[in-house]
Amino acid sequence: MSDAGREFDRLVGIMDRLRGPGGCPWDAEQTHGSLTRYLLEESYEVIEAIDAGSPEMLKEELGDLILQPIFHAAIAAERGEFAITDVLVGINEKLVRRHPHVFGDQIIGSSSAQVENWEKIKAVEKGDKRKSALSGVPPQLPALLRAQKLTEKAARVGFDWEHVDQVFAKVLEELGEFQETMVEGDQERMEAELGDLLFAIVNLGRFLAINPEEALRKTMTRFTARFEHVEGSLHGQGRKMTDATPAEMDLLWEEAKRLEAAEKSA
Repeated sequence: MSDAGREFDRLVGIMDRLRGPGGCPWDAEQTHGSLTRYLLEESYEVIEAIDAGSPEMLKEELGDLILQPIFHAAIAAERGEFAITDVLVGINEKLVRRHPHVFGDQIIGSSSAQVENWEKIKAVEKGDKRKSALSGVPPQLPALLRAQKLTEKAARVGFDWEHVDQVFAKVLEELGEFQETMVEGDQERMEAELGDLLFAIVNLGRFLAINPEEALRKTMTRFTARFEHVEGSLHGQGRKMTDATPAEMDLLWEEAKRLEAAEKSA
């Protein structure tokens, strides 16, 4: 057995001990539902580690993430539903089945062709049980990511624009409609038009091969760093942000942007 196999078995054994008699009360009382938040949190912490560019941080966070399916499989095994081995058999068989160009004699010449073939194989496996071409997109996904996946699925069956200029025009159209509702002051319509605007922007990102969820996440990271620079600079002067004028904060904000640009070019 490889080192990875031994450590995997050790992890499964540790989980069994934690859940078993004389184990950890907290671990023993967890359910699929109670663990949902941790699955999400660990996934986002892995993304944070990737953004930070830290191998050590990524190694640790991947370990925390791997623990989650082990935990869920242990709960399922106790109920006689399935074990972690069944999970591994399932994903191994699926990967082989959905890569006939690697494990078979099919020829696929590009990444996009592979995505299309994957979806065809997936449809056959599901036995056409899905009611819509949009089926299979979990409603629990973050809104921007869900919007992207919905538009991707719609595009695969031809429900799409032909050129990026058309998508950009749609963004401008939705922006204009949102502006109209602002003037009217209708809160319900403003919400609807803002949603339409965001959805159009997601489509624009898809046409330009930009992941909107990732783009917004990076923007928030930049915003946080710049805000903390403004905050820290003022604190260094013995002042609070509420003591500063908008013009002073704007100058410090621009300074943060210059420092950010200098770090990138260094």
